[in-house]
Amino acid sequence: MGLCISQPPANPSPSSLELDLQPVQDKSIPVQSNSVPAKDGTKTTSSSANVESQNPAGHQNGKKSPFFPFYSPSPAHYLFSKKSPARSPANVSSNSTPNRFFKRPFPPPSPAKHIRAVLARRHGLVKPNEASIPEGSEAEHVRGLDKSFGFSKHFGSKYELGDEVGRGHFGYTCAAKFKKGELKGQQVAVKVIPKAKMNTAIAIEDVRREVKILRALSRHNNLVQFYDAYEDHDNVYIVMEFCKGGELLDRILSRGGKYTEDDAKAVMIQILNVVAFCHLQGVVHRDLKPENFLFTSKDESSQLKAIDFGLSDFVRPDERLNDIVGSAYYVAPEVLHRSYSTEADVWSIGVIAYILLCGSRPFWARTESGIFRAVLKADPSFDEPPWPSLSVEAKDFVKRLLNKDPRKRMTAAQALSHPWIKSSNGVKVPLDILTFKLMKAYMRSSSLRKAALRALSKTLTVDELFYLKEQFALLEPNKNGTISLDNMKAALMKNATDAMKESRVPDFLVSLNALQYRRMDFEEFCAAALSVHQLEALDRWEQHARCAYEIFEKDGNRAIVIEELASELCLGPSVPVHAVLHDWVRHTDGKLSFLGFVKLLHGVSSRTLAKGQ
Repeated sequence: MGLCISQPPANPSPSSLELDLQPVQDKSIPVQSNSVPAKDGTKTTSSSANVESQNPAGHQNGKKSPFFPFYSPSPAHYLFSKKSPARSPANVSSNSTPNRFFKRPFPPPSPAKHIRAVLARRHGLVKPNEASIPEGSEAEHVRGLDKSFGFSKHFGSKYELGDEVGRGHFGYTCAAKFKKGELKGQQVAVKVIPKAKMNTAIAIEDVRREVKILRALSRHNNLVQFYDAYEDHDNVYIVMEFCKGGELLDRILSRGGKYTEDDAKAVMIQILNVVAFCHLQGVVHRDLKPENFLFTSKDESSQLKAIDFGLSDFVRPDERLNDIVGSAYYVAPEVLHRSYSTEADVWSIGVIAYILLCGSRPFWARTESGIFRAVLKADPSFDEPPWPSLSVEAKDFVKRLLNKDPRKRMTAAQALSHPWIKSSNGVKVPLDILTFKLMKAYMRSSSLRKAALRALSKTLTVDELFYLKEQFALLEPNKNGTISLDNMKAALMKNATDAMKESRVPDFLVSLNALQYRRMDFEEFCAAALSVHQLEALDRWEQHARCAYEIFEKDGNRAIVIEELASELCLGPSVPVHAVLHDWVRHTDGKLSFLGFVKLLHGVSSRTLAKGQ
């Protein structure tokens, strides 16, 4: 639920879930259209999914759908099979109609139905006719949940609660004013979450984590200001800055559904700045959409603020999350595959950018399940107006945000260094946690791979080097133009908040201890901090790879036997090295082939090993 000032629906559904699973329609436009829906005076309920990372019982042996990884086929497959008891000779009546079967099996159930069921269980919203009545210890467990958060209990003495200004799935937002003190009379927004709706331990933990994240992330200009959290017997109250300018979605609609490139840039810079800040702190938002960005005032140039961290979580630099969370139109493919990190937020930003520039959604269908399939399988269109009239840089920017492979997708910090964005005045590229991840992989690489990466770094263009120069400068090299582990620690601590400690980002530097005893210049830094996967996503990747191989042939290539190459790659004795690496080496002179060079840049993947075995 976001802080907003638009009026709530007249009769909000008490049983509405975070994921609205009805067919996606809008009264103001035909259902065939994928344009951004218009509002008719009421705030529409956002559709979000927050699902436990578990499969329903009995789905282990079912055939998985190619579109969605965790639902099984219809029971009809079993009912009409020869193994079914219903078709055994003992159960066939003499009066039954012979060979009376449906022409085709029932379609598989919607993946959205599974999400709805698990989500309801997560928040204790299962209706009486959908589940058995809890008995004994189960009922006692619901009653025995500890709903005490340790927040201050003096909300009423400090704030005067006003009218409701917005409603979400598990709470609502009211305007309020300070009663006393220096801020007396100042307006704030209060998110009220009834404890009666906290029917599971997970729901309670969600509220506790939201407050912890808001309290920890308190220093960014594009982040809604958090004042304090309170509780009483019935509710939790989260007090935040009141944003009078309304939602970004309202601004888009008021402009006829799209922005000019310059205006879209101004919005994207603010979104990317706050998201890059969150990612450096180890926080992933998981529900970025136009409804969750508010303007501080009605002025066209007013500041944009990110809100609603109810689905957010802490994530370590090397951690993958697996619970399905987000809003259907903005959810990333890897979230549906249950293995994701901060890159999922960047995908959502790409969807927002697409909408800002052309006024329609990149992925659309009548139902939630159809949207999920489109996200997984379809490619956004850049052929229809107004895309042909937009700049090449704008299209490239959106395409690189909407890459289905999260390894090839730009980070928020990299997006701020993209040619389309950096042409604006005053854009600063923030420190990127990806730099530390790539340096960790580089430090653990073999000498041969390091030589290959150095050759590849020499092929980078001026635009591609811009981001690396900015990152190197943020590490504050000494007068000799080199950095060490101390530089990296200092750069992180300079940007540290309590959230960074919670996600254990500083602990990640232990993997870079080798830099404690030596220094790294800019040339080696480029080799260490470049992303091979992101370069591979560019149209000129083939040119990069060919040029790099030519350099490698002169400077780093040498004759190598397969056993030595296996040792360089740290392959264990169980790996059939000759089957895996036979095409990596030229048979004429025993040196690394071009194919081997490209594979060496990527490293040995589990897929490569599986093919060899």
